[in-house]
Amino acid sequence: MRKNYNYTRRKLFLPEYGRHIHEMIDSLLEIEDRRERNRQARAVIAVMGNLNPLLRDTADFTHKLWDHLFIMSDFKLDVDSPYPRPSRDELTVTPHPLHYSQGRIAYKHYGKYVERMICSLAQEKDPRVVSRTLDNLARYMRTKSYEYNQEHPNNEVIVKDIKQMSGGAIEVDEVALNNIRSDYKQHFPARQQKGPQRPQQRMQQKNNGRHPQQRAFVKNNGARHNAQK
Repeated sequence: MRKNYNYTRRKLFLPEYGRHIHEMIDSLLEIEDRRERNRQARAVIAVMGNLNPLLRDTADFTHKLWDHLFIMSDFKLDVDSPYPRPSRDELTVTPHPLHYSQGRIAYKHYGKYVERMICSLAQEKDPRVVSRTLDNLARYMRTKSYEYNQEHPNNEVIVKDIKQMSGGAIEVDEVALNNIRSDYKQHFPARQQKGPQRPQQRMQQKNNGRHPQQRAFVKNNGARHNAQK
């Protein structure tokens, strides 16, 4: 008995339809009568539509089925299609390659947008705009440098980096940079703790509210007395 393995058969152009659909289309190529070939082609289209019955009656889906019919026949099937017959060149068009704007980032911890802003700022003519923008950029750069290195950055490094990224067109006053508040140096007042207080906290608050002329002391036996100065 002659065995027929899949690796000896021809390649499936659309594997999602299966081997039997491809064999049915191959049998259409052997029909010489054009009228019979058209009738059998419509029958094959109906079988192909049964694979997705919910989309079978839509116009776009029917057009797609006819295109798949010609693709699985390797564009050799000659039948009357209700839609324009596709060609091999139309379906094998190679898309144009996309040119991605991927460039080298000199200072990765700052990001590429900081470098772009500094380069565009080097062409700005208004000194007030340059000064105001540099303050925000320097604050942001110090924050990102702190997040990256986990230590307070030196302002000399920030001034040097801005000068290098601008090509020497921007000079930053280090004294003015020292007066800029950094985002990672935010001092918040201590919040009052909620919930039940411990005896030590209650005693501390009691001592804070005592008259300044009074003081508390403890004798050797542990008894507490208040003495008047």
